[in-house]
Amino acid sequence: MTNRDPVPSPATPASQKRLAAEGADPLLLAGVNDANLLELQRALGVRASLRGDTLTLDGGAEVMKRAVAVAEEMIDLARMGVTVGPDDVVRLVEDGTLPVAAAGASASGGELKIVLPGIRRPISPKTKGQREYLEAMTTHDIVVSIGPAGTGKTYLAVAKAVEALARKRVRRIILARPAVEAGESLGFLPGDLQAKVDPYLRPLYDALEDMMPHDRVQRALEHRVIEIAPLAYMRGRTLSDAFIILDEAQNATGAQMKMFLTRLGVNSMTVVTGDKTQIDLSVQESGLLQIERILPGVEGIAFCYLSGADVVRHRLVRQIIRAYAEDQGT
Repeated sequence: MTNRDPVPSPATPASQKRLAAEGADPLLLAGVNDANLLELQRALGVRASLRGDTLTLDGGAEVMKRAVAVAEEMIDLARMGVTVGPDDVVRLVEDGTLPVAAAGASASGGELKIVLPGIRRPISPKTKGQREYLEAMTTHDIVVSIGPAGTGKTYLAVAKAVEALARKRVRRIILARPAVEAGESLGFLPGDLQAKVDPYLRPLYDALEDMMPHDRVQRALEHRVIEIAPLAYMRGRTLSDAFIILDEAQNATGAQMKMFLTRLGVNSMTVVTGDKTQIDLSVQESGLLQIERILPGVEGIAFCYLSGADVVRHRLVRQIIRAYAEDQGT
């Protein structure tokens, strides 16, 4: 853990605002040990206290309007059953008018919330970019998601795939990744072929096991209802009635990308995720860069771009991504 900045004393109260919080889970709203309220105080210099169904804010008039807007977003998220943490409070404060609480609402007025069997909390988009990404997966057969680490590209795609399987919209899930070493030599790996490629596919297993009980994942893998495989294994196949995900697509060559996209069969959809800043190919052009150049405008294909504002990992991840971008002049 990292030490947080000292919590400053709030400015001399010039105004007070009481917000109704009926229907909001107090723990989700205030956070463990009131961590969310303390973060709101640290970020904006207002004092926040939750008593019963009332959230009270005290602070200077110049920051009260912004503090109220953030607090209302927090209340709406807690009412939706969405877990809110200190990093979410920071995101709300930094992004200003970002409609996080409305992120679950689609353009058609419906709600973009993924409810999975056996998982108590629903999965909802936390940023505008994530909302647009989920919306694209609802309305397009091929979605290409491009953005930095921590923006939920893979996680949301896997969640959408598990939802489609649970609702019997597809009969199987296929998760693929290029087996390319990320700038270092892993050397000889013992075991059979599956054991050799498993380290490359581990992030997909992790995302899957976060959304399904372990025993269900194992049964699905054994019965090939869910298949996790290197990209090269897709050659020569036609993938029908399937939700297909290609992760780390920036490390697929142009030929591999063409091969993968042309596997799409009847009643199937494909999601391609990648980060253009993490290309590990040494010679050939990235297939992700190629399709970004030649496929925009093709009906049925959507390109979604996520940015540092969509990072939902630790707050330092956003700052690290921003620092690297500034250093590289991007």
